[in-house]
Amino acid sequence: MRRPALLALLAFTAVFMATVPYYRGWFDLYVYYGTVDSWLHRGGRIYDYHLPGTPYGFTYPPFAALCMAPLTLIPRAAAVAAVLAANIAASAYTLRQLAPRRWPPAAVACLFVMLEPVRDTLSLGQVNLLLLALVLTDLRPHRLTGVGTGLAAAVKLTPALFIASLLLTRRWRAAATATGVGAAATAAGWLAAPGPSHTYWTHALWDTNRVGSLSYISNQSLRGVLSRLGDPGGPPLWAAGVLAILCLWARRIHRTHNDALTTTALTGTAACLISPVTWVHHLIWLLPALAVLLRHHRRRAATTYTILCSSVVWLWRDHPSGPTALIGANTYVWLTLWLLLTLPHHPPTPRHPPTPAPAGARPPRPPRPPRPQVRQQPEPATTRHHPEQRTPRDSSPPTPTPNCPPPKPRRTTRQHHRRITASDGPTD
Repeated sequence: MRRPALLALLAFTAVFMATVPYYRGWFDLYVYYGTVDSWLHRGGRIYDYHLPGTPYGFTYPPFAALCMAPLTLIPRAAAVAAVLAANIAASAYTLRQLAPRRWPPAAVACLFVMLEPVRDTLSLGQVNLLLLALVLTDLRPHRLTGVGTGLAAAVKLTPALFIASLLLTRRWRAAATATGVGAAATAAGWLAAPGPSHTYWTHALWDTNRVGSLSYISNQSLRGVLSRLGDPGGPPLWAAGVLAILCLWARRIHRTHNDALTTTALTGTAACLISPVTWVHHLIWLLPALAVLLRHHRRRAATTYTILCSSVVWLWRDHPSGPTALIGANTYVWLTLWLLLTLPHHPPTPRHPPTPAPAGARPPRPPRPPRPQVRQQPEPATTRHHPEQRTPRDSSPPTPTPNCPPPKPRRTTRQHHRRITASDGPTD
């Protein structure tokens, strides 16, 4: 990218970030900070705390609260700076794993920060970017593959679907590692907070009203669509839809030819659809799908990127029902379903020919030619000789076979030539 184009992109990003986004004022981070501070320093319970003036409280497992405990050692303003720095570091790692290497880092950062899930995650002080970075650490096989996915599943239940994807792709060791790490982290949370752990796994986990209204416009999941339609069919219809999505996801996983990035992208889209609550900032899990589209279809990637930057669903914030709202208010849901259905799963074709071998390198050994197969000709059952071509050993005339006429003698080459060059008269 040339310098004028990069400067124009920087200017457009500055104008966009100053006018379009709706900043959340670190709302979720204040919930985390207040919950952990009340639990560790005021003798409160994790799931009894509510942010003053709101009905919202902590919704993650106790292990997540245990991980956030160091934040209470510093003032709340310093905690905001620390979480923002952690999200920036996670964003840098995510872009290193997903973004094209040929693009300038400044351009990638501008395009990245304009995505609505990224904007909301940063302004809310959310943990989605950190969890995505943990899952992406298992994108390439290494000795500790599965640790990042296990930790992410212990902090939040949505990444647990990535453990199932490891099983479907027959990465048995990574799946066992992720399961063991997730179980160990959950056990650590239970030991640190046995009472809140019992409350979470028996009550708080199943109370979806604690996270907000399911029909709220920000809930871009299958459950949110049904809730905005008046919840037809109730939970059985939603369960049937979840089962159908999981079957589709498993079938598409089997066709990825063990492509780790495509598998991660399909799992992220399925997780957003089947979760009862998928706020807009949870759509961070669509970033791997956007990276897959960049490898195969640049136009489709541009369309997906534009939709994810548009904040179009908020146009129906006050009227989330009706014929037009069925499309517009659920735009991100239809986009996610479209990605699950049509995401390419074949390996990318190289755009450039392979680089030649360096000078002095040993040329590759040519393939060994196949060994010729000699076919043995079968011997004839009977051999008939011409009278003039009999060998000395066979000096006697051939004996005719009973009931068969004697063989007609053949003309030699010389006799044939004489017949051709003779006159039209009769020959002797």
